[in-house]
Amino acid sequence: MNTRGRSLELFFIDGRPDGMLTAEVFNWTGHVLRAPRTQLKEALERREARYTGAYLLLGEEDGRARVYIGEAEDMRERLRNHAINKDWWDSAVLITSVADSLNKAHVKYLESRLVEIARDVGAAELENGNTPTRSSLNPAATEAMESFIETLMMVLPAIRIDAFQDKRRPEPHPDPIAMTCPEPVFEFRVPSHNIVAKAVWRNKQLVVLAGSQARAEWSAAKRDKTTYYGLYEELFSSGYIRRIGNEAAFVKDCVFTSPSPAAAVIAARSSNNARRSWVHVSTGQTYAEWEAARIEKDTE
Repeated sequence: MNTRGRSLELFFIDGRPDGMLTAEVFNWTGHVLRAPRTQLKEALERREARYTGAYLLLGEEDGRARVYIGEAEDMRERLRNHAINKDWWDSAVLITSVADSLNKAHVKYLESRLVEIARDVGAAELENGNTPTRSSLNPAATEAMESFIETLMMVLPAIRIDAFQDKRRPEPHPDPIAMTCPEPVFEFRVPSHNIVAKAVWRNKQLVVLAGSQARAEWSAAKRDKTTYYGLYEELFSSGYIRRIGNEAAFVKDCVFTSPSPAAAVIAARSSNNARRSWVHVSTGQTYAEWEAARIEKDTE
């Protein structure tokens, strides 16, 4: 995957963040138009609606996100038909190329890959019954379309389309070079509940180790639940933490981007001083002190 920075240009056509917008990336041939259903007429009057492309219908049903993925050589008639025959969707996304350079084989490949990705991720209910067969492209065209899709996967979340975003937590993979040095080990305690958790600093992330304890129930009243409550529930439902009677523990290593969400999940409440609550087991430094020393050493 390309890890270089990219420049994304968003154009809010009518000046409203919830209205029609276009998205383009420098040096990318793709073009994305997002439109609410209330502005479908205006969207279909735009020239890109006549292009060969893939499209998404997005909505919600029974509290769950839903998506339909299609393709067409001229998307206007297809989307007009969907407006008549499908009631559940409330926004559409048209995926084309700036110069209308995609052909039928390209967009059939794109449609098939998008269905595969959406089905694998499972972030939304997929309206498509079956995964369409990929069109036969030569190796060069296949590589070009995979590159196109890689950039598209960056663009869609940026315009608040999460149906293709894999929110499953990554498994920690040790860096062979980093593993030649001892990994810093930190400990977090909740004395009032006899909870002890350990984490290592690995690959620039905090990895809470399997066997670490956590509170089995969120401590705050429902009205006080923070954004970390959703993460707390997610880690139970995805099998990273398991309840055993009145206790809970991590059953596999779990990656966190910083000490705060890790501490909040373990203590089942928000913490304003998480960086000072994690303690380096060898030096006795708090995470904040260890981080400051590390930064100072790296910038000498």
